[in-house]
Amino acid sequence: MKIFLLTSILILGFLGCTQAPALKVYSLGVIPMSKLTHLPYRNKVLQVSYPESLRENMSQKMNFSYSESDYGTYLNSEWSNHMSKLLQGTIMDVLASSKLFKTVLSDSTTLHVNYRLESDIFAFEHRVRGTESYAVVSIQFTLINADTGRLIKSKRFSYKEATMSTNAKGYAHATNVAIAKLSGDLLRWLR
Repeated sequence: MKIFLLTSILILGFLGCTQAPALKVYSLGVIPMSKLTHLPYRNKVLQVSYPESLRENMSQKMNFSYSESDYGTYLNSEWSNHMSKLLQGTIMDVLASSKLFKTVLSDSTTLHVNYRLESDIFAFEHRVRGTESYAVVSIQFTLINADTGRLIKSKRFSYKEATMSTNAKGYAHATNVAIAKLSGDLLRWLR
């Protein structure tokens, strides 16, 4: 009986010590945009393509780097969805709330659209260099006439926001600051 009790206590103690820390999940906040005036596209339909990454593997994992060759992902923190999907949804929300276009649709639509907004992600990471810590976001947007396939305009937006802390929580907060700036700049550029 004593051996059974001692074995049970050891097993319960072992199980209690082996539990992983709780997974922390972060998302991108959508800043409501006020409706714009002087809308050149107010009767047009826009398709927002799924953002493609040119340098990094995009997933739910939160990327960090300590140098150009030393990088990884947080083990106990992640984004609430695949990062490209979060970005696409955020861009669609911003554009829809601004009423810049008649309708904003995803790339899965089968409807006829007037314009297509494509995006290429150059950087989306938590960059730590010594005591400095930044959320880095760099995305190039390309507006295309869907009827002719011709380029209308293209621009790369890059942001480097200091974090409050060097952990995933600080990174997520600084990323949301960068995305808020990107949202406003994107609307001004499209107008």
